[in-house]
Amino acid sequence: MRPSYIILALISTRLLLPLFSAESVWEPLFNGSDLSGWTTTDPSKFKVENGLLIGFQNDGKGADLRTTHEFDNFELKFRYKMTGKGNSGIWFRQFYQFDILDMMPITSSGAFYFPKCPTTFVWKNVDESLEKKNEWNEGQIYANGNRIIFWLNGQMLGDETLDPKVHRIIKSGNIGIQVHGGDAFKGMQVFLKQIDIRTLNQGEPPSMQVVVVCEEPSQ
Repeated sequence: MRPSYIILALISTRLLLPLFSAESVWEPLFNGSDLSGWTTTDPSKFKVENGLLIGFQNDGKGADLRTTHEFDNFELKFRYKMTGKGNSGIWFRQFYQFDILDMMPITSSGAFYFPKCPTTFVWKNVDESLEKKNEWNEGQIYANGNRIIFWLNGQMLGDETLDPKVHRIIKSGNIGIQVHGGDAFKGMQVFLKQIDIRTLNQGEPPSMQVVVVCEEPSQ
């Protein structure tokens, strides 16, 4: 290759790098100070305190907190802690949810809850040891096209490419936090911090290792 071609190739590569790296930057969804960028069905159920986003309910009525912005292909990572007999989760694409709950022997946190699919759960997590009860846990969601993957504390829970013949396919939507209604969950509190997202190109691989440790096949 001639020197001029080498220089041109190097310049072209440097110019293209920002185009490929810009969408791979992790950005915070929660600023640690207030609920800017979020909207809720009931402001009395969510607050920011000591840098934490807290969802709670004491009257049996549930609520959702959602981002004002919608996302299609992304990775989301977050830290959470649950106290009390709670039922919560991280919504995405309107109907998909990373469950945060204790509904054993059916499932623990990390189940892929999808009320619009025939089995309600695309997968479940029946290994309670993966979650630290009443302590901080790290959750991560990968959503790219029809492929969805969850991790809990670094362990992969499931990797599913949704089938349009079986599942209702939703391409984009808000990121949300649920506080489930019901008298059984009165007094529940879910704490979240370090909620970060990075948008992905179509087909871009996940940042986490893809090794299934706890997956229940879809029925």
